[in-house]
Amino acid sequence: MRYIARLMRNLSILLATALALASQIPEQDARNTNVPNTDTHFTMPVYRSLAEWEARKVRLRTQILAAAGLLPMPERTPLNPRIFGRIENKDYSIEKVLLETLPGYYLGGNLYRPLGRSGRFPAVASPHGHWNYGRLEHQPLGSIPARCINLARQGYVVFAYDMVGYNDTIQTPHTFGGPAEQLWSFSPLGLQLWNSIRAVDFLQSLPDVDPDRIGATGASGGGTQTFLLMAVDDRIKFAAPVNMVSAIMQGGCVCENAPNLRLGAFNVEFAAMMAPRPLLLVSATGDWTRNTPQEEFPAVRSIYALYGQPDNVENVHIDAPHNYNQASREAVYRFFGKHVLGETDPKKLTERSIRVEKLQDMLALHNRTLPAGALDYAGLFRLWKDMARRQAAECRDLEMLRERLRLNVAVEWPGEVLSELRGERILLSRAGKGDRIPGIWLDGTGAPALIVHSEGAEAARRSPEVSALFKAKRPVLMIDAFQTGSAVAPRDRSHRHFLCFNQSDDANRLQDLLTALRWLSQRRPGPVELIGLGKARVWCLFAAALAPVEVKMASSLGEFTGSDQDFVEQFFVPGIQRAGGLETALRLIAGRR
Repeated sequence: MRYIARLMRNLSILLATALALASQIPEQDARNTNVPNTDTHFTMPVYRSLAEWEARKVRLRTQILAAAGLLPMPERTPLNPRIFGRIENKDYSIEKVLLETLPGYYLGGNLYRPLGRSGRFPAVASPHGHWNYGRLEHQPLGSIPARCINLARQGYVVFAYDMVGYNDTIQTPHTFGGPAEQLWSFSPLGLQLWNSIRAVDFLQSLPDVDPDRIGATGASGGGTQTFLLMAVDDRIKFAAPVNMVSAIMQGGCVCENAPNLRLGAFNVEFAAMMAPRPLLLVSATGDWTRNTPQEEFPAVRSIYALYGQPDNVENVHIDAPHNYNQASREAVYRFFGKHVLGETDPKKLTERSIRVEKLQDMLALHNRTLPAGALDYAGLFRLWKDMARRQAAECRDLEMLRERLRLNVAVEWPGEVLSELRGERILLSRAGKGDRIPGIWLDGTGAPALIVHSEGAEAARRSPEVSALFKAKRPVLMIDAFQTGSAVAPRDRSHRHFLCFNQSDDANRLQDLLTALRWLSQRRPGPVELIGLGKARVWCLFAAALAPVEVKMASSLGEFTGSDQDFVEQFFVPGIQRAGGLETALRLIAGRR
């Protein structure tokens, strides 16, 4: 009797556990009901330990680089800096600069240097926002020359450089990109982040710059560039993103919203990646940073507290509309002065008036053309594609190649898959993700098979392939991959920058196949046969390539050749060509044979 009582108690525990797990599968797929966008009010997750945050930080950095098309990084080819047109004033100089950040692609800017001082100076990378005159904007709400000149007077070397499509950086428009570019992760955001990284390379190369004391500051779109740069580049030792770190607005321009950038993430987390390096958040009462003292600043400070350095982050809140005005600039001077120059006397860090130079004396391409061999838009896009193909072809480590593909298309091999079985009907879900994958499970003996039809599980069930497996009494799983099956739920795709916050339908389908394969591997260790029907043949190919378990493919690709047009029409997954596309998938599958 005691044995029976113990057995019943154990069965009750198992049943309760099973019910608890089943209850985590939502009634509706969160990918249809939770559709974040740039104006969603996000909440900072609670990180209870430094180890937990550091693991998250690694994932976020990888996510930023992948979304920017910088995973892996392009080769750091020679910058071939052209520095000319020197203007000297009493205590600072200004020079024009052209940098070749990619072969045939040029970044323009101005270099501001202290005069009358000696030694190696700290340096500041200074991206601008969406001002009409770009890096040359000078007006009460924002002046790039005023901040650069005053920083130079205080003892910094400052490089003010263009956003793409502004001033001298004219080989692409500022906003560009469609489905083909998204396949290759070729975007304004990626070019701008790469240009920022190369701007740091340039500053470190200067003989009058201390390479270990480089910072960054910019406002609005320049604030976005600042916090993305400091998030991925540890060479940034101090920073001040101005009027951009917000929980209620993540950026309005395509240059701030590449596909996959903010999947499950937002700008406050990106800003917190600066910890524990000195960081100033400047906010304003009249824009989307209006809640910073009560919301965003405490959230970022909580991350600094995990490092035991909560005082390394500060907030200054300015009563003004969206800006980088004199009050905001002086707040930055004081913060940088304290942490970089060891100067705490505010009188020495107030802003002095400047002489505004003529635009033609500041523009690198005034009365000049781009150097010979400069690429046009089509040539630059072709260069980007050639780089991606070469990086994939040269990678001999298949597991590294698989990981790059997985990261670039933003899918995962789930750690735990929840399931609920009711007769032949099955529901699958990744723990903590809120997704819901209906399907049909026919149990049996032998090696299991996953059959995926582009019209869903019922369509798969009617196929001759399933009939043959059923007669052989093989176990078969059929699923309604995302947005397939008889009851396709509506999904609001109308929000701007939708793909920055939400995966494409095909990317979600690829994830569902990996989730189903993971469930089968949990239930039946050993090889899984994977059969794709209709358009799902391509989904299955990439799932087989990405799965870290043995998968036997049993379907051809038909007329799918892996061209951009094929991907756009049949399997649209941003980043998939950047990671090697069809050729990489075939290599990964062949490598298992």
